[in-house]
This record gives sequence, C-alpha cells and structure tokens, in this order.
Amino acid sequence: MSAAMAASAGHPWSTTLFADLDVGVQLDAPMAAHTWYGLGGTADALVSPRSVDALATLLRRCRRTSTRVRVLGAGANLLVGDDGVDGVVIRLDAPCFQAFEVNADGPVSRVRVGGGRDLGKTIHEAVRLSLAGLEALVGIPATIGGAIRMNAGGTHGAIGDVVDSVAMVDWEGNARIVAGADAGFSYRHSALPGGVVTSAVLRLAEGDAAALRQRARELSAYKAGVQPLAAHSAGCMFRNPVHPVSGQRVSAGKLIDDAGLKGTRIGGASVSDRHGNFLVVEPGARASDVMELARKVAEETLSRTGIRLEREVVFWRRGEE
Repeated sequence: MSAAMAASAGHPWSTTLFADLDVGVQLDAPMAAHTWYGLGGTADALVSPRSVDALATLLRRCRRTSTRVRVLGAGANLLVGDDGVDGVVIRLDAPCFQAFEVNADGPVSRVRVGGGRDLGKTIHEAVRLSLAGLEALVGIPATIGGAIRMNAGGTHGAIGDVVDSVAMVDWEGNARIVAGADAGFSYRHSALPGGVVTSAVLRLAEGDAAALRQRARELSAYKAGVQPLAAHSAGCMFRNPVHPVSGQRVSAGKLIDDAGLKGTRIGGASVSDRHGNFLVVEPGARASDVMELARKVAEETLSRTGIRLEREVVFWRRGEE
C-alpha cells in the first residue's frame, strides 16, 4: 500500500507520519511471515522507505509524535508477541538500501553495502569477487544493518572485524557517519548510537575465490552438523556468558545441557534435543510459549549452574520499548 492509500484508509497516523512520503505502507501487518519463528501478531504499520531522505523525515515525525519505532531485519533473532507491536516497524527493502558497490576510485577491497541487504547474498558476492573477510559469517541469517548492530559472528570472527565505517540515520532524523574504530564492537554488541543503519563500507581483502568457496562450504557443513537448522527457531536464544570464576566465555548450550533442560517443553515450544541453546516450535505454538520457556530455561540454568544467561533473541511486545 502506498502512503497515499494509507492516508485514504483513515488510520490516525496517515496525515502526521507518512501520507506525503515516498514510502510503502502496510497497516495492521501480520508479522509472523517476516520472522524465522513464524509466530506473533500484527504491527500497527510496516513501512518501507524508498530513500534515505524519506527515512529521515519519517524518523523525525515519529520522534515528534512519540511514536515507537522498531527496525525489522531478516527476522532471525526476533520473536514478536502474540498481541503484536504498536508503532511503526521499518523495513529497508527498497533498492537504495540493497547496494553492493566495489570501490571504483581506490582499493577494490573496500565495498559499500546497503543496510537492508541480506548478509548471505553479500558473502556470496564477495566470494565471487575473490574478496575475503566475510566467509566466516556464512550461515548467519541477518541483514547487513542488523549484523552490524549486534556485531554478528561466531567462533571464526565477527562482522565488526571488517567494518570500515557505518552510515546511519539517528532517531532524530540526522544522517551520521561512524568510523568502525569508534563503533565499540565487542561480543554480540556494538556501541553505535540509536538509529537505523543505512549502509556500511566493509574492509575486505583480495583472496582466492576457490579457497574462499571451500572455506564457506566447510563452515556450512559444520553448522549443519551441530545445529537444528531444519527446525523452526530463531537461532541461539542466549548469548554465551562469561564464567564468573574463569572470566572466559562458556557455551550457553552446554550450560543448558548440564542443567538437564534439553527437551523441556512449554506448550508448543521446547528446548532442542540437538542443541540446548535452540528453542524450537511446532505447529500450534504461541509466542508466549517461547517467551515463558526462555524465562524458565534462564531461571533453571542460574539455579543449577550459578551462571546467568542473557537473551540474544529480541522480544517485541506491544507497549514495550
């Protein structure tokens, strides 16, 4: 639905937020189809800006009207509540947020990538061009913006390792450029200011395409062997915590396994028998089943191991930030 059509639909936001903007709008948008869990209610408005200027104006108006804003990436690491979410959900699926541009005026290894571009497609394109640095992230479901915001990665590296700079629009609608060195990347975290990542310049390295393809295949095979990729989940539910005695990160999945929680079930959600850090769902499950199971797993793991788990999966619930 265009912004003009949304205005004619009579929604109370029509004239104040996006009636005259170059955006696509879906009111009362079902969110289940946009998440890996496939659960949850509707968003009051799912909005796709078609330019950075339209995004900036939308964010300024949302700030002025105290309208909540959330940003939808690839829908992994996300669970939407059964009652849905209020406010505006932004999706960067327009062509201007999907760019993959190799530097024409300097090192070919500098690549500008749109914030809404799929990480997997970006890795494939980089490998095709014999550019190394992203192949360690193969199999991680994310957009570039989402991956940078949470510094997505694993045992073999994180995206923050190759970020040269980040272009974004903050919640006040101001365009900003943040150097990678100033982004505060750490384990599953960045210190980027609040706002929407619109693009990033990645610092890759020239390599051998055949070797990069082989590396990507090896990592894909490894993940397929240890994770329940065929099951409905959002990936790892919890971050790997720091052990309070050793100071080293330990596997959240192993802690959950050690606590005897594999197979634990609430409604249509259960702890995977294959990997303790995956909470999987079956037909008929509700988002509340997963949320309650995550709470129970964290509580029981703390009680039995003395180590607190922190969720990696984000919960969106109506009325909450």
